[in-house]
Amino acid sequence: MTVDNSTSPEVNLFSVPVRFLKREVLPVLTDLRLAIMLLLIIAVFSISGTVIEQGQTPAFYQANYPEHPALFGFLTWKVIQVVGLDHVYRTWWFLALLVLFGTSLTACTFTRQLPALKAAQKWQYYDDPKKFKKLALSAELNDVVLNSITPILTKNRYKIFQSSEKNDILYARKGIVGRIGPIIVHIGIVMILLGGIWGAMTGFMAQEMIASGDTFQVKNIIDAGAWSAQDVLKDWSVKVNRFWIDYTPKGGIDQFYSDLSVLDNEGKEIDHEKIYVNKPLRYHGVVFYQTDWGISSVRIKLNNSPIFQLPMALLDTKGKGRLWGTWIPTKPDLSEGVSLLAKDLQGMVLIYDGQGKLVNTVRSGMSIPVNGVNLKVVDVVGSTGLQIKYDPGIPIVYSGFALLMLGVVMSYFSHSQIWALQKDDVLYIGGKTNRAQVTFEREVLGILEQLTQPATK
Repeated sequence: MTVDNSTSPEVNLFSVPVRFLKREVLPVLTDLRLAIMLLLIIAVFSISGTVIEQGQTPAFYQANYPEHPALFGFLTWKVIQVVGLDHVYRTWWFLALLVLFGTSLTACTFTRQLPALKAAQKWQYYDDPKKFKKLALSAELNDVVLNSITPILTKNRYKIFQSSEKNDILYARKGIVGRIGPIIVHIGIVMILLGGIWGAMTGFMAQEMIASGDTFQVKNIIDAGAWSAQDVLKDWSVKVNRFWIDYTPKGGIDQFYSDLSVLDNEGKEIDHEKIYVNKPLRYHGVVFYQTDWGISSVRIKLNNSPIFQLPMALLDTKGKGRLWGTWIPTKPDLSEGVSLLAKDLQGMVLIYDGQGKLVNTVRSGMSIPVNGVNLKVVDVVGSTGLQIKYDPGIPIVYSGFALLMLGVVMSYFSHSQIWALQKDDVLYIGGKTNRAQVTFEREVLGILEQLTQPATK
């Protein structure tokens, strides 16, 4: 006695969801309209992540996106934080869109592109003249032999197939790589999506403002993925050897630089780079970008005293430019003092008395008498603003872009096919292509012209 497994409950329970996926879910996933819609949605939110500052503090969004008036009538700091527009690329819904788009492309690859490639690799000889009438291009040539077409097709880079049993039939094709191109494009896009997801889940971003001459370890992480791998920051630190700014003749900033050294636990330099805008330092996958600058402190000397280094704070100027200031006591009991203000690193310092009146201006290295003491401004110490990023998905994304470009180039090639059949003194020729129809027609006409040329002599 045998058991029919096809009617067992286990098989039926398994086949029901499979049939549902094939009949209901798969047609939706492979629908071109769905892919286009997902791509547009992803593009819109990617643009929003570029326009809206990412990873800032709640106070920043409250100040720049108030409720009254709301930007565009609806965009407020509450909307930004509730929806997650302050960290778009790490939100669950944006990652879900990427997964859904990647699933759609993968399903399309297996259900459409791979079958199309397999169909292109399968071919048959045409042994009936009636079949040639169904082709887009066909012709009948009298007093032309089949063998005369072989060198012409070879010269036009066709791969020729001839039957070992029949010498009166021929098939030739070229551009099969054009059928592989769309598959490579899909693989490249899926790799880009996977790299973006992996980077969002395992990467992090930090910001540091470090004074020239200081050494630091990356601590101020402002945005990180759920699986952020911050162990990469252990066992090394970075020293800002020097920070400086090059100014234009009119006093504007031309470029600002940071000379950085990567140090091991023993303080030994293991890497070194002078960075500026668009020229970062890369170490163990961590990238240091030059993004900002500031004034950290001022070094002064009162009479014959040692050199004091006093911190300078960024002042609130109500949007009228950046200005740093500090207060310097001129008496031991702190009963009197002056304020020092600086707006850049060109060395010019403004000195105000206790009543807020401008006393004098002085450059770095110069001395002036103030409140009965000799005040010397030794130096104005700058600080570099660094943005630190770690994104393990970048190599995957770059590989995906390389495959995408390769696939686009491969897709440019047309898949062209030509059949030939010799019947008595008549040679039947026909062909078709999947794109570049006009070019293919010209090519076929050229082949026919070469075949008929000897007969016209």
